[in-house]
Amino acid sequence: MRFHVVIPARYGSTRLPGKPLLEIAGRPMVQHVVERACASGADEVLVATDDARIAAAVHDPRRPGVPIAVMTEAGLPSGTDRVAAVARARGWSDSTVVVNVQGDEPFLPEALIDQAVALLDRDAAAGIATLATPVASLEELLDPNAVKVVVSRGGAAMYFSRAPIPWTRDGAPAGLASQREFGGALRHLGLYAYRVGALRQITCLPPSVLEQREKLEQLRALEHGIRIAVAECIVPPAPGVDTAEDLARARHRVATG
Repeated sequence: MRFHVVIPARYGSTRLPGKPLLEIAGRPMVQHVVERACASGADEVLVATDDARIAAAVHDPRRPGVPIAVMTEAGLPSGTDRVAAVARARGWSDSTVVVNVQGDEPFLPEALIDQAVALLDRDAAAGIATLATPVASLEELLDPNAVKVVVSRGGAAMYFSRAPIPWTRDGAPAGLASQREFGGALRHLGLYAYRVGALRQITCLPPSVLEQREKLEQLRALEHGIRIAVAECIVPPAPGVDTAEDLARARHRVATG
């Protein structure tokens, strides 16, 4: 299946201002992400940004000299909206497939991009495909920053939450703090393959009730009946960069090979 990758990259960041341009091994973080995406089967890799400095910093090593940045409005509320803006600007049809790759994933295995696209290709009823990985610890299950997903037998997302789901009742006889079970829980990976028709639909809808409560925009799609196909990652995902500590670890990882 042919597909595009769009990497949303905004300069502003509460925890790491200018995050896309922070250097890892002498290259901006967003350029590392571009290179990972270019190693996938994508026909085209684009960066959606509102900042000229980011636009000037990125290039596709497969197409020297060809601009890959698409300028988007500064006021767009999310990366998903930036991807949708690129789809409009490029005139992509509803059946076109685009993958939203986060701009702070400099070590993302390219195999996961291809896996998400293949999953969408196999599931004709799905408008979106995404990936998950087993929760590795009780601390991760209870961490509200680790988004969990429950998946049906048919491979569709039933619910996403910051809460510890599924909850093993018998594993916590004395309440929340006494929980000892986390087996079978899945952590969601924020990588999405969209059919552009579904992408347009969700970005034209107002934020949903559950989305606003959980602060998870994928719940908008579920509340409006859009099927989200989910599969476990075929290779382990790599850590992203959200904090200064994450950045230091990323730099150390590259420096030590």
